[in-house]
Amino acid sequence: MNNPDTQLLHLVIGGELSEVDPTTTQFKDLDDIDFVGAFGTLAEARAAWKGAAQRTVDNAHMRYFIIHAHKLLDPSTEKKS
Repeated sequence: MNNPDTQLLHLVIGGELSEVDPTTTQFKDLDDIDFVGAFGTLAEARAAWKGAAQRTVDNAHMRYFIIHAHKLLDPSTEKKS
């Protein structure tokens, strides 16, 4: 189990999804990605994700995501089942 003080990098990004099939995670324009920020805890990332998603609630094609970058950088940080 991870130490609660361990920094686990999370990225929050968003953008408008493809109008062809908005059920996929294909962005309409990669040059227009909204990088909300990098966060050291999942709680911080969730708060940022929620704020960004609420600001764009009127656009049905806009989606925000939390990327668990720590899992990409160090797969050993993934919880064991």
